[in-house]
Amino acid sequence: MPVLLIARFTADDVEPFVERVRVALELLLAQPGCQRALLARSTEAADQWVLTVEFASVSAYRRALSPFDVRTHVIPLLAEADTTEPAAYEVVLEGQPGEVRHHVSLLAADADTVRLGEASGPATAR
Repeated sequence: MPVLLIARFTADDVEPFVERVRVALELLLAQPGCQRALLARSTEAADQWVLTVEFASVSAYRRALSPFDVRTHVIPLLAEADTTEPAAYEVVLEGQPGEVRHHVSLLAADADTVRLGEASGPATAR
């Protein structure tokens, strides 16, 4: 199940921000299972940015954020992102020209009701 990290930023000082993201992406893309990354700037508001990073799986996403260099460079950058929306999403449909693939959810049907420490894994996928 692929995972997509989406982080939205407000950044006025473009050059230092883009350089920090470049370093972060180099570190993430060096991790096994990190497949693709994009930094995009809004065409409607010059200070609005979105960073997307694709991972092969939930475990690849978690492992990619574990190395020391990632924790010292990437995590502080992600901490500056807009936190009013979720950041990690599981991919449900994935398409390329001529093909659309459906991925079975890894989230349990009651994932929104189970508290931290009470869940062992999805008994029934959504």
